[in-house]
Amino acid sequence: MRRPDPTASLAHIKHQKSNIKHQTSKIKHPLEIILTGTGTSQGVPVIGCDCEVCTSTDERDKRLRTAALIRFGDKRIAIDCGPDFRQQMLRSRTCTLDAILFTHEHNDHIIGLDDVRPFNFQAWTDMPAYCTARVQQSLLRRFDYIFTTQGRYPGAPMVRLHTISKGQPFEVAGLKVQPVEALHGRMPVLGFRIGDFAYLTDIRTIASEEMEKLRGVRHLVLSALHQREHHSHLNLQQALNLIAQLAPEQAYLTHISHRMGRHDEVQRELPENVTLGYDGLRIDCS
Repeated sequence: MRRPDPTASLAHIKHQKSNIKHQTSKIKHPLEIILTGTGTSQGVPVIGCDCEVCTSTDERDKRLRTAALIRFGDKRIAIDCGPDFRQQMLRSRTCTLDAILFTHEHNDHIIGLDDVRPFNFQAWTDMPAYCTARVQQSLLRRFDYIFTTQGRYPGAPMVRLHTISKGQPFEVAGLKVQPVEALHGRMPVLGFRIGDFAYLTDIRTIASEEMEKLRGVRHLVLSALHQREHHSHLNLQQALNLIAQLAPEQAYLTHISHRMGRHDEVQRELPENVTLGYDGLRIDCS
């Protein structure tokens, strides 16, 4: 198989519409979102911790690293692929994958990239991966064996990088996607809006012009670490305040620390339109 160049600039996708009106766009097939992971970078339970959450027998208190799967028709798109990617694909019975969207380059969001190989072998094609130029540079350094063109190992993953940015809507596997930039401490990260659904994780602040991209969302997935102040993550109250501003029909919290508390206890204290996310939760966006 002839291997294409591993990177693709925005010029490669400039034929796609430059302005996507999400509030009015129609999606041919209804979206289903699976929260394949809802935990922090350590996961829950945390190694060596005997707190009431880490020792809970409630399956909702057991959290793989944060990620999601978008399903529509016969298409499947992953958001991030951290260290639990293989297990998440097996749990969700995902046999084919059309693309990966990366929010940012932290280890718990990218380090499972090697596990795209079964999808490569089934389809015998490169896995499209959409991320910013900065995230690409991290991937090229950390997975140099994937992207090298010299002495490449025959069984290495096959990945094609597509450059995206906050100001450029794009299309992937037939879905129109609006990137939404937020800050993870000082690090810019991307969330994604598709129709009436939006997904933002690992955020602390968001500019007013980016908030405008989220107006009218009906289904919102948003990170909320725990109740205390944190320098790079929204805490629970800050997440609830942001949800109140956007007023979605339903919001789902993700990237949850063991310090948040037991699922059943926290859920009882949340507003009616807010759900504490858990691994395997399915969101019907029809």
